Amino acid sequence: MALLELINVTKHYKVSGGMLGLTTGTVRAVDGVNLSVDRGETLGLVGESGCGKSTLAKCIMGLEPITSGEVVFGNRSINAWDEKKLRSKMQMIFQDPYSSLNPRQKIGSIIREGLDIHDIGTRDERREKVAELLKLVGLRPEHGQRYPHEFSGGQRQRVAVARALALAPTLVVCDEPVSALDVSVQAQVLGLLKDLQKRLNLTYVFISHDLSVVSHICDRVAVMYLGRIMEIGPSEILFNAPRHPYTKALLSAVLRPDPSVRPERIALTGDLPSPMDPPKGCPFHPRCPEAFDKCRKERPELMDQPDGVRTACWLHAGL
Repeated sequence: MALLELINVTKHYKVSGGMLGLTTGTVRAVDGVNLSVDRGETLGLVGESGCGKSTLAKCIMGLEPITSGEVVFGNRSINAWDEKKLRSKMQMIFQDPYSSLNPRQKIGSIIREGLDIHDIGTRDERREKVAELLKLVGLRPEHGQRYPHEFSGGQRQRVAVARALALAPTLVVCDEPVSALDVSVQAQVLGLLKDLQKRLNLTYVFISHDLSVVSHICDRVAVMYLGRIMEIGPSEILFNAPRHPYTKALLSAVLRPDPSVRPERIALTGDLPSPMDPPKGCPFHPRCPEAFDKCRKERPELMDQPDGVRTACWLHAGL
C-alpha cells in the first residue's frame, strides 16, 4: 500500500529580468513526476546535479508549493492535512550537518524543539524523550548539554536524525544525508538508518548522487534527468540490467571494489540542457548515443517492462 504518491507533480520557477522585472523565462525544475512509495520501503532518487532531486524533496515536504499536480500522503492530499499534524508525520534529514543545526542552540534544545512546538508531554517527559533519542542514535544523554561545534560531522548527522525522529514520523526524506561525511562515517550512518527503519517501521525517500550508497540501502531506485523520471524499478534489477541509456551511463561511472573488473565507461557528450529550454522529444536525446528520429520528436512516458522496471525510452517501447 502506497504511503506517498506523486501525481504529475511539476514545479516551475519564473525568471525575471530587465529594469521592469518582466518574466523572461521559466525554469522547469520538476516537470511531471509520477511516483509512489510503499509503506516501509526505501525509494532512492538519483541523477546528476541540477536534475531536480532536492526540489522534488521540498515539494514532497510541502516546503515548496507545487505548480501543478498533487502530492498524496496517507491517502490524502498534503493540502488537506492540518500543517501541524502533517509535520509530525513527515520529517527531513538535510545534506549538511554543519549548517542544518543552529550553532547557538544546545543539542538537547535542538532535538526538543519539535516536542515544544507540538506541546507534547511535560517538561520532564520531554527531557526524558531527548535522552532516549540521543541513545537511540548512538550518543549519550549528557551530549544534550553541548553545542553543535563540539561534535564531529558524523555525530552532528546523528543529532539531525534524532531531531527528525522526535515526533515519531512515518516518512523521512533523506536529502544526501551522508555525502558530506567521510567514507567510514558514511557506513556508520547508513547502518544506523537501516537499523532505525526496522525498529521504527520507517519509510524513506533517499536522495543521493552516490550510486554505491543507493544500491546498499534502497529497495527501489528512480533515475531523474532534467526534472523527469527516466527509469524506476527494483534496485537489484536496475543496477544489474539497466535499460535506459542514461542509467547505463550513470552506472558505468561507479567505481568497483574489484580492480580486475573494468566496466566500459560510457562518456556522454554535450552539456546538460537548460531547464529553461528543455529539448523537444526525449529530454535526454541530445546526449544519448542511441537516439533515433522518434526520440527527437516525441517524448516517451514511463512504460512497464516484464520484470517490474518502468522505462521512459523508445528503445524499449512494446517490450
